[in-house]
Amino acid sequence: MLRTLNLLKNRKTASLTPMFLKRLRFVLIALLLANSASPGSAADLTLVHAKIYPSPMQRPIEDGTVLVRDGLIYAVGPGNKIKPPPGATLFDCQGLVIIAGFWNSHVHILTQGLMDAANLPGEQISAQLEQMLTRWGFTTVFDVASVLTNTNIIRRRIETGEVRGPRIFTVGDPFYPKGGTPFYVKRFLEANHIPSAEVESTSQAIAREQQQLHDSADGVKIFTASFAGGGKIIPMPLEIAKALVAEGHRAGKPVFAHPSNMTGIEIAVESGVDVLVHTAPLSGPWSPALVKRMKANRMALIPTLTLFEVEGKKFGESPAEIRAVLNIAFGQLKSYSDAGGQVLFGTDVGYTDYFDTAEEFTLMARAGLSYRQILAALTTNPAQRFGYSRRSGRVGKGMEADLVVLDGDPAKDLTALSRVRYTIRGGRVIYAAQ
Repeated sequence: MLRTLNLLKNRKTASLTPMFLKRLRFVLIALLLANSASPGSAADLTLVHAKIYPSPMQRPIEDGTVLVRDGLIYAVGPGNKIKPPPGATLFDCQGLVIIAGFWNSHVHILTQGLMDAANLPGEQISAQLEQMLTRWGFTTVFDVASVLTNTNIIRRRIETGEVRGPRIFTVGDPFYPKGGTPFYVKRFLEANHIPSAEVESTSQAIAREQQQLHDSADGVKIFTASFAGGGKIIPMPLEIAKALVAEGHRAGKPVFAHPSNMTGIEIAVESGVDVLVHTAPLSGPWSPALVKRMKANRMALIPTLTLFEVEGKKFGESPAEIRAVLNIAFGQLKSYSDAGGQVLFGTDVGYTDYFDTAEEFTLMARAGLSYRQILAALTTNPAQRFGYSRRSGRVGKGMEADLVVLDGDPAKDLTALSRVRYTIRGGRVIYAAQ
């Protein structure tokens, strides 16, 4: 197989037709995926001749090698100092770039193609997760609103190797204020017979939160202000928000907030929320005093800039109106980043069906973030935020072998972050470009 893989990379090979090469490459990728998806210990891999970014702030390694053994990175460094072990599957990464596996800290395991997961073929779930996530380099995601029982089934099927997919953390079902089920998800919830997630009292909210945490939720999501339709934005009562945050923190779990407007921002800050899942253009520019309070609370911010562009077009807003909204969001992101606030990458995919990540990278750069800051939002920042910095977020010895192989260098072209050749999770190839 190694000879064939290297042959496929040699574009000077004239004896093989383009159609034959395409079919042969597809078969080899299918074999690799079948191998890598099987349960048990991962196969040893050696990736050679790559440019490697060990972490966002470190200098890249030119012509580097990464050795993977039993799902962990065994060695990383210049290729002239690391010898590939016999028997390992070799990936020639000449002209490619290796970065730690990406985190998407705002997704929803809530698409129609993932519902009723207990009765779906594994390949259908794998295909949907590929289209949404692994195709774009995501090896770990945080699902910030779905149906917990269904998401747990998908997680188990990934863990057994039956389904190819990323590691999934989840908050499960979110918490809406009374009358505050968002108008844009009501029809979907009704069509799929998903019960109301609204809470009317502190006791009701805490009882459900405790049950979800008992049932393996990894965090809590509250709508501190919710678009209920008819132009109304309904806030979460502060006492309920505070109680939900306190209970989540007692369990050692992060609490996320959907803020919508300035009232929602204030409730999130006052209640001690950990992560804002969106910037909030309706709240207007953020004052230095507000930014200081958010930073003092050690809040993280997920910009989701592409969402405002996609939603604006969906609801018929003019280009000028969309630009005005984005400019406010840019200012919020830039002011928080400049103050040293932590930024996490997220796309809201699963709610939105705009899967391509290139636009989000471009918009974050327009807001003033450097490629190193964007890399940190994809890797080291979420690993640190969610307690995984000792095992995830960097390409280093002893770290989990979660890797993204890119067809381009993000230091030269930021959109290279969306041109994924391979996604590797725990030493297994879970996506390979065809």
